Amino acid sequence: MSEEGRFTIHLEQLEGYEFKVRFDWDQVPDLIMDEPPPLGEGSGPNAARMLAAAVGNCLSASLLYCLSRQDAPTHSVQSSVSCAMVRNERGRLRVGEIEVCITLGEALAGGGRMRRCLELFEDFCVVTASIREGVQVRVAVRDQAGNTLYEDD
Repeated sequence: MSEEGRFTIHLEQLEGYEFKVRFDWDQVPDLIMDEPPPLGEGSGPNAARMLAAAVGNCLSASLLYCLSRQDAPTHSVQSSVSCAMVRNERGRLRVGEIEVCITLGEALAGGGRMRRCLELFEDFCVVTASIREGVQVRVAVRDQAGNTLYEDD
């Protein structure tokens, strides 16, 4: 379940706010992301929804991995993620809170490893732990010739 190192995904604007996301794995199909109306057409999830999905998926997979020694049946984990959008002091829209509810099927909920897994799984979720600790984000804007137009400190 470990992925160490660096990976790169590519985004290409298609039209309006619609972007095609190409992952670094050939077996994974491209994904369309878009902003909801009135900016975009809502033809795919926007970044906040992808963030919520990433947190929910990571936590669910982390818990499932810990419990997997119980031979977890297919469809034994279902999760819902609620994301509260808020405005900061400057009036900018931000992800203010993410609530995740993981529901385990009967085959997992009564297992003997449950207590230990519940103590550990959040700490092994790469995405949630990274967000909680703060993730360094560096931004650069370049023209097609590769000249730097903007780079944050």
